[in-house]
Amino acid sequence: MARVGLSVRVDVTKIDKERLYKGKKGTYLDLVTFVDLDNRDQYDNNGFISQSTTKEEREAGVQTPILGNVRVIGNASTETQSSDSLNELEEDVPF
Repeated sequence: MARVGLSVRVDVTKIDKERLYKGKKGTYLDLVTFVDLDNRDQYDNNGFISQSTTKEEREAGVQTPILGNVRVIGNASTETQSSDSLNELEEDVPF
C-alpha cells in the first residue's frame, strides 16, 4: 500500500464550536478533507479541510466553512520529496 505525507493547516478561529462533542477521552471534532494527488491550486495546495456534516445535512445541501488546506508533501511512489515541505512539517510538530 502506498503512503502519502500530508501537511495540514487549520484556522481554528473558524471552527463551529457547536460541532464539538465529548467522548470518553476528550473533546472531539470531526473533519473531512478532499485531496487531489495530481493537481495543486494557485496556492500550491492539493485540497481543503472542513467540518463534517451529517447525512441529513449533506442531503439538505448544508456546507460548512473551509477551515484550512492540505498539501501533499511526500509520496511513497515518488523517489524524491521536497525537503522544504518536510522541514515545514517538522517545524509544525509540537514535540
